[in-house]
Amino acid sequence: MKLAFCLFRYFPFGGLERDFLRIAHACKNRGHEIHVYTMRWEGEPEPDFHLHFIAVDTKQNHKRCHLFAEKLEQQLKIHAYDVVIGFNKLPSLDIYYAADVCYLARIQQKSHFFYKLLPRYRQFAALEKKVFAYGQQTQILVISPLQQAAYTQYYQTELERFHLLPPGIAKDRLAPSNAKHIRQSVRDIYQLSANNKLLLMIGSGFKTKGLDRSIIGIASLPKELKQHCQLFVIGQDSPQRFQQLAKRLGIDDQIHFLGGRTDVAKFLLAADLLLHPAYYENTGTVLLEALVSGLPVLTVDICGYAHYVRDAQAGVVLSSPFQQDEFNAALQKMLLSDSSLFQQNGLSFAKHADIYHLPEKAANLIEKVGKNRESISRKSY
Repeated sequence: MKLAFCLFRYFPFGGLERDFLRIAHACKNRGHEIHVYTMRWEGEPEPDFHLHFIAVDTKQNHKRCHLFAEKLEQQLKIHAYDVVIGFNKLPSLDIYYAADVCYLARIQQKSHFFYKLLPRYRQFAALEKKVFAYGQQTQILVISPLQQAAYTQYYQTELERFHLLPPGIAKDRLAPSNAKHIRQSVRDIYQLSANNKLLLMIGSGFKTKGLDRSIIGIASLPKELKQHCQLFVIGQDSPQRFQQLAKRLGIDDQIHFLGGRTDVAKFLLAADLLLHPAYYENTGTVLLEALVSGLPVLTVDICGYAHYVRDAQAGVVLSSPFQQDEFNAALQKMLLSDSSLFQQNGLSFAKHADIYHLPEKAANLIEKVGKNRESISRKSY
């Protein structure tokens, strides 16, 4: 089949983008022809993909997305594809991979009334409606049950259009047999002693992931404990405002920004605790990546995958609404407690949980949609 994958931009350190690439590769490995429509591609090109760049000349993000959607729709009318798969909310999709939270739900919860009068709101809401409104035909791949509830609440989307996928954790996140050696080698490189507590945050979009909450939490620790803590931040985003916050709190020399990286797995093994106090988070794949590598987790219940942490008893999940004092207390308790049980529970969970087959199951649905369309096309003649 000839498949079109559509997304605003690709960069190698985003969860949505990594899922897109793995699903596209799964389809390519089954013999399908892969075409990608995007405004920008960062990182190494994929030699087996046909890349189509849609130029959009405007600085405002909402206008870029709107114009991209218009131009993409024109291109899809010109070129015949068996299935069109979108990783952002766009018109004319056969399948939408729901990596983002419901926009209307988030705005309703977080924004002032007057925000709804802005062009930004109107354009993003219109794009979301093109996918989820009652009567649309787009099939929806969801990766958290929380998503389905939000979309049906705001759009009355037909339940039969939703398809729940398992998490797609890469097998290279599993703790290898030489995990202890890797852990020590990384800690040696960064001159971390056995007394040092290496805290880890992973994810592009530092504000959304709650980096400010983690910095405030570390600064609140008792002096003797705090001085042994180092926070490594991995992700592609501007660190300036968070460096300023850390400096105001007197811990700027303990916060280290490592940028986007392809060797995240070794830091999961080297760390003592993953922090993920996100403001909102559709899933939180990094929570599962930590579990299967044996890294304890401190997170919040608004993350779609937080229930795995609770079910596996591999960390602490704080209830909403978020309370900074509660986070501070939980952080201190986890740093002072024996974490070996959390670690063992996470590794045990990794052996039997169905969390590794997202790309394959997504590819199955893409093929099913393509075959159904082919069958309907034949009947029409």
